[in-house]
Amino acid sequence: MNILIVPDSYKGSLSSLEVGTIMEKAFLDVSTNFQTNVIPMADGGEGTLETLISATGGKKVKTQATGPLGGKVLTEYGVLGDQKTVVIEIASISGLPMVPVEKRNPLHTTTYGVGEVITTAIEEGFRSFIIALGGSATNDGGFGMLQSLGVSFYDKNGNMVGAFGKDLGSISKMDWSTLNPLVKKCTFQIASDVQNPLCGEEGASLIFGPQKGATIEQVKELDQQLLHFSRLLEQEKGEDFQKTSGAGAAGGLGFAFLHLNGKMISGAKLVSEVTNLPRAIQKADWILTGEGQSDYSTSFGKLPFYISTMAKQYHTPVSLISGCLGDGYKELYEYFTSCHSISTGPMSLQESFSRVEELLYHQAGNIARILKAKIE
Repeated sequence: MNILIVPDSYKGSLSSLEVGTIMEKAFLDVSTNFQTNVIPMADGGEGTLETLISATGGKKVKTQATGPLGGKVLTEYGVLGDQKTVVIEIASISGLPMVPVEKRNPLHTTTYGVGEVITTAIEEGFRSFIIALGGSATNDGGFGMLQSLGVSFYDKNGNMVGAFGKDLGSISKMDWSTLNPLVKKCTFQIASDVQNPLCGEEGASLIFGPQKGATIEQVKELDQQLLHFSRLLEQEKGEDFQKTSGAGAAGGLGFAFLHLNGKMISGAKLVSEVTNLPRAIQKADWILTGEGQSDYSTSFGKLPFYISTMAKQYHTPVSLISGCLGDGYKELYEYFTSCHSISTGPMSLQESFSRVEELLYHQAGNIARILKAKIE
């Protein structure tokens, strides 16, 4: 039986490659009659860089940049096998896991480091970029990144503003003539499956702000700041991307890239094309996928849902193995043959994280035993 293993990462605990390797070991330990194929996946969030580098024979380049809280951090960007295209993963520069829980507050985070990494790659001669947007700790509309790339922002007194979320509302004037001229020669593919606009009830602040540490009052303030920022940009550049699908990705970083002539692309589709996923699905008898938590929002375009829709074209069954099953997970049976949580009983999130490899191996092994009975 051909088993295709195509998981997303278990955010904060296991990369997609680690998840896939554990699932594969569980199956092969149960029976040598399984032929396994592991393709680590990503949808524009955490793990996208690793997946694309692995699939194309590329390399990682270590560098230093400003982290989400303003201090210097060690990070990296990827260069694909074509030696021309750079992959930048926002989660490794301005990512939420980089901020301790007690310090999470999007008023005090910045995307400044993203611009620094882009500048470093530009100085190395690169002009083609894939930006993996998921997993940010920020809600600054990407103005921190734009500031780092040379755009000048001033308050009502003509003073340069800071680079954090709280400074967004202070902007009164901007000057794009100071933008690094080499940025205009670059192309940016914005890899994300987030469809949210910049502002409003479905916008960056209201939908994603709370998980980044924003209070109800702060969420309203952040939304108003983004609206203010978008209006200033429209006046300055004559373009309005506020309602564009994906503008709200990564706290509005998608919005900023649109103003750099960026092109929105599906992260899952990009990764599937690079890894030749459709061909692998065609050859599979059974598919395993998974993510950190599966719930009603999984069907809004998350990676496992994308896998299931592709598999449906070939009538291939798909089992979903996730860290946990949340509200509305029963709705997912419309798309998946079976849905599984790795938990074996009541346990805290901390315990689940500490035992994730053992628990995942156990659950994958259970599915393997069922399928073994089918073929032996």
